[in-house]
Amino acid sequence: MEKPLVLVTGVTGYIGGRLVPELLEAGFRVRAMARNPQRLRDRDWFGDVEVVEADAGDAEQVAAALQGVDIAYYLIHALGTGNRFESRDRHTALTFGTAAREAGVRRIVYLGGLYPQGEVLSPHLDSRREVGEILLASGVPTTVLRAAVIIGSGSASFEMLRHLTDRLPFMVTPRWLGTRIQPIAVRDVLHYLVGSASMPAEVSRGFDIGGPDVLTYRDMMQRYAAVAGLQPRRIVTLPLLTPSLSSHWVGLVTPVPSSIARPLVDSLIHEVVCKEHDIAQYVADPEAGLIGFDRAVDLALKRVQEFDVTTTWASASTPGAPSDPLPGDPDWSGGSLYVDERESAVSATPERLWSVIEGIGGGNGWYSWRLGWWARGVLDRVFGGPGLRRGRRNPQDLSVGDPLDWWRVEEIEDLKLLRLRAEMRLPGLAWLELIVDTDADGNTIFRQRALFHPHGLPGHLYWNAIKPFHGVVFGGMQRNIAEAAQYTDGPAHWKPSRKSS
Repeated sequence: MEKPLVLVTGVTGYIGGRLVPELLEAGFRVRAMARNPQRLRDRDWFGDVEVVEADAGDAEQVAAALQGVDIAYYLIHALGTGNRFESRDRHTALTFGTAAREAGVRRIVYLGGLYPQGEVLSPHLDSRREVGEILLASGVPTTVLRAAVIIGSGSASFEMLRHLTDRLPFMVTPRWLGTRIQPIAVRDVLHYLVGSASMPAEVSRGFDIGGPDVLTYRDMMQRYAAVAGLQPRRIVTLPLLTPSLSSHWVGLVTPVPSSIARPLVDSLIHEVVCKEHDIAQYVADPEAGLIGFDRAVDLALKRVQEFDVTTTWASASTPGAPSDPLPGDPDWSGGSLYVDERESAVSATPERLWSVIEGIGGGNGWYSWRLGWWARGVLDRVFGGPGLRRGRRNPQDLSVGDPLDWWRVEEIEDLKLLRLRAEMRLPGLAWLELIVDTDADGNTIFRQRALFHPHGLPGHLYWNAIKPFHGVVFGGMQRNIAEAAQYTDGPAHWKPSRKSS
């Protein structure tokens, strides 16, 4: 008998990217749906799944992706996408539910948010509630799993908790730190997601899922500190801090931008505690039991320390980020294109130069005017962009689709090319290419290209305004990367000279 075929949406996101290997291990055939399948090619499971290109808002593309599918996982949320996110969530859910019914899908599984009954919900939490109801009304048996804070390496909720606690031994906080929450480990979320695929056909309803601990956010911060080996945090509550102010505060202190912090904070002002555990009637709890909060934090921290974070909250595309092809592709739309191109010979092997290039960003920085990069990062955060705090998923390796500070890895060819697409707030499209080459005599050549496609007059003005700084930014980067590759003690020990910094 042929194994059931499962469609997973949101595969470039935090949960979707982790669910695929779990489904494969459970014996399912998997079809991964993505707007840009190329972003998946470096995943360990890429060769074991069928990949289809589709936009969740395009009815024809979604219908094609669902053909022959037995179980469909709907893991799409317009988290942090700005105005009209409710209508986008509503449209994609209706499109998906209709297409699933017409394709004869046996079950839809949706991961939504845990919410209290009878309260006025925040816009994002209310939208998740509505999406669940739309899918339940689609005519396809549906499992809606409702979870509160998910604790796992790389999750937005965990990163927010981790950075707030790590960086602030004393803090003035909003009153929502006293709200009760029932967090759940990401491993247990994945367990319930996989198990939901095998529910009986007559079951179509929502289920609350949570871990064994019910805590306030203040409790979570103190218990995180204990697990991480930190001193107890001194916390003073200030009732005047609104959710909006709180989200900006979180955006300043943590890598999570305020556009994403706001819906997370909005959900924390509600008490989110499971009212039932009916899921256990259809999906047995893990044999070892549900993972407690302290154990979940310990597991997540070990993943972070061992550089073994497979997906992060930033794995998904940044809301509003461009998806246009790089100039030079056959279908490039044309128009003005500004280029800053530099080249230099490097007295080092291509491998040595590549090790510097692949390690760029994050803790290693960008090998040029640090104050300028920092100031531009702060400005980007102010205007709702990712800024520089997004960092890297792994400090040593890069893969296509990885977030890298305010960039996204668009292309990587080992020992040859790293192409980054800008996701910062810009009046145009921008790329940065770092290229390793050799000349006819076998000498190592380092080529660097910054490309900018302006959008209208603001784009042209922007390029000309920053052009005087290119020598410092891009010229400094060219010199310092070459110098680091040539450093006799190895790139990891290189420090910029006063002249080159």
